[in-house]
Amino acid sequence: MENALHLENRDGLPEALRVLLAEFPREGWAAEQHFQGLVSFWLDRHMMFRRLVAEMTRETEALLDRSADPERFAGRLSRYGSMFVNQLHGHHQIEDMHYFPVLAKQESRIAKGFDILDHDHHALDRHLNDFVGAANGVLQLATEREKLQTAAGGFHTAVTGIGALLERHLTDEEELVVPVILKHGAGALE
Repeated sequence: MENALHLENRDGLPEALRVLLAEFPREGWAAEQHFQGLVSFWLDRHMMFRRLVAEMTRETEALLDRSADPERFAGRLSRYGSMFVNQLHGHHQIEDMHYFPVLAKQESRIAKGFDILDHDHHALDRHLNDFVGAANGVLQLATEREKLQTAAGGFHTAVTGIGALLERHLTDEEELVVPVILKHGAGALE
């Protein structure tokens, strides 16, 4: 895959892969016949990932501002971070093993886009490992306020970094996957 299409380098999918988005623009998705059910559920999962990143970012910023209790921060980070990592891994496995191959067959002209999204998942796995390391580092220091403050800066970088990459990926994924399902229906995934 060319370097410009790597998750860390791109600012969107090439226009050639966004052809169905012209037929099914984002602002009209909710009114489409095949939106309810699978598409709305799938988009809700994406929104959950965005909310978890936003909440962990907000909690970390409160800690850095010294307006958050370290124990409360540690509890919330442990809960949100675990949910984020576990749910994201499961979500990506379903997409890689089932959704992407089936959808690529439905619309072979944009099959390369599904390969890009699959590569994204591998890139995100590497960043998730960094995220987990930073989170664990912060959690181990929850009882040592000054060391925690220092480590929290590094964690903030990790959570905002993966948040930006995840946002790029989710947006591209939505703009590729949703129009295919809207066109062919959720039954096309069976």
